[in-house]
Amino acid sequence: MFKTEIYQDRRKSLKRRMGTGILVFPGNEESAMNYGDNTYPFRQDSTFLYFFGLDLPGLFAVIDLDENKEIIFGDDISVEDIVWMGYLPKIRDNAALAGVRKTAPRSELAGYLKKAAASRRKIHYLPQYRSKSILNLASLLGISAKKLNAGASLEFIKAVIDMRMVKQREEIKEIEAALDITSQMYSLAMAVAKPGCFEYEIAGAMEGVALCSGVQPAFPLIVTIEGQILHKHSYNNQLVKGSLLVADTGAESALHYASDITRTIPVSGKFSRKQRDIYEIVLAAEETAIRSVKPGVMFKEIHLKAARVIASGLKNLGLMKGDVDQAVAVGAHALFFPHGLGHNMGLDVHDMENLGEKYIGYDESVERSRQFGLAYLRMARTLKPGYVMTIEPGIYFIPALFEQWKQENKFRDFIVYDKVEKYLGFGGIRIEDDVLVTEKGRKVLGRPIPKTVEDVEAACRIK
Repeated sequence: MFKTEIYQDRRKSLKRRMGTGILVFPGNEESAMNYGDNTYPFRQDSTFLYFFGLDLPGLFAVIDLDENKEIIFGDDISVEDIVWMGYLPKIRDNAALAGVRKTAPRSELAGYLKKAAASRRKIHYLPQYRSKSILNLASLLGISAKKLNAGASLEFIKAVIDMRMVKQREEIKEIEAALDITSQMYSLAMAVAKPGCFEYEIAGAMEGVALCSGVQPAFPLIVTIEGQILHKHSYNNQLVKGSLLVADTGAESALHYASDITRTIPVSGKFSRKQRDIYEIVLAAEETAIRSVKPGVMFKEIHLKAARVIASGLKNLGLMKGDVDQAVAVGAHALFFPHGLGHNMGLDVHDMENLGEKYIGYDESVERSRQFGLAYLRMARTLKPGYVMTIEPGIYFIPALFEQWKQENKFRDFIVYDKVEKYLGFGGIRIEDDVLVTEKGRKVLGRPIPKTVEDVEAACRIK
């Protein structure tokens, strides 16, 4: 946990942003793999962590805005529990670490909320994403589970987003601690990836680095020679000479702050000329985007700037043609770059998207596009100091998308289909870093992980 004062100050700030009523914070429960006693590694709800810091299952917290009370509801473990799990601190001792003085048994929560509802007091809660949390909270509030999230408090959502979007100094240190582990994961991957290995060997080695550091991956690893599949989570392919391995992974810190890095590795240890040409375009797009990050700039404009670098580079290779600005304006480049440039990152790798992406990445100043590719941009609005963004452009050759667009005769003024067809076995390339928006510009977080052609090839030679 952070220092007690950090959690107290966060709750004070939240109270100032809110009006009246009661704020309810459901913590996560244990989640069974295949039966009740065999559970997945516990992961606390990120908003609960942000305001209370207690990484334990079975807790609820309440902030009474009108009476200025804070209560943590939970149960101390029994002697029988101690037999199986060992001694654990009492609820009141844990609550004290978060600066909360009042605790109550979990059984008293329903009556507390029922009394508040009977007094017609506003009960604020956030959208829930786990089925067990939905059922628990719906039961406590006497609401249909199907209607629960529709009744989430917009005022509460916006207040939490406003606070969590801007990362404190302590949070940046946690993200960089996660990146230190992620750097080790990539050093190992570049050294051991070679023809004959299977993807699962590389994925297992990378995850092992995180586990040996006492933490979990921030999200399921993407490690594949089918880099044209953006979120591929199976690892059964054998690495072959001449293929490219796309690894999109990151460790969590001990306090659950995420990291998210992508590198593309030549399995043979050296990029072919064709691979190098495409790689250099992606790298140029990423570096252009990073240099463009600063307060007051709309992230959507940075995305479009990266897209123009990609379209220009592909035009130079003869895969695209025509006016680059027009090609990007109509979305022709999305055949090769069909996703957004990046997303917010913090306690969640896609930070706070459980609260509603439209409130995090968009606001009154910018609406989500309906154009293919641009519609997948998770973050579009104006950047502010303290935001942490991923910057992750890519170029992909996706056979199914190519065939559909070719049959539809789509964007013939901009796409040279005959030449693109020769790249259909290429796969994909993505390069990603985590970037802090500073007062005057930006900072790439973490120690440098090889990403130039020369540095990646040098890292691959280390065996």
